[in-house]
Amino acid sequence: MRRAVVESVGHYLPKRVMENSEFEATLDTNDAWIRSRTGIERRHFAAEGETTSDMGIKAAKAALANAGCSVEDVDAIILATSTADLTFPSAATMVQHGLGMNHGFAFDVQAVCAGFLFALEHRKFHDFQRPG
Repeated sequence: MRRAVVESVGHYLPKRVMENSEFEATLDTNDAWIRSRTGIERRHFAAEGETTSDMGIKAAKAALANAGCSVEDVDAIILATSTADLTFPSAATMVQHGLGMNHGFAFDVQAVCAGFLFALEHRKFHDFQRPG
């Protein structure tokens, strides 16, 4: 029986970083207050003109490289975001196009912070290993 599996993960972070301490000049806060309440240490900001799908393409390429796979091995793209490039078409289809993937399907899950978990549950994630 074939089933969906996660073979690898990849990530991408934009180069522009803003440390919590930079908020101290304009807001009544400090690094310790932010960390203790949110766990956030710093934020990464997309470059001018850099979109969610641009970052998704870079993360997907990293995941493929980590797994030693090619885009032909991928059947579906589920992209969890609350900041899609557009409402339609979905950012996932833009990633699909950016990877040169001409098969399978792609869609967005817009569930803010919980999006990653919803995306995994949506496909009934149970197993990390590809069946032998």
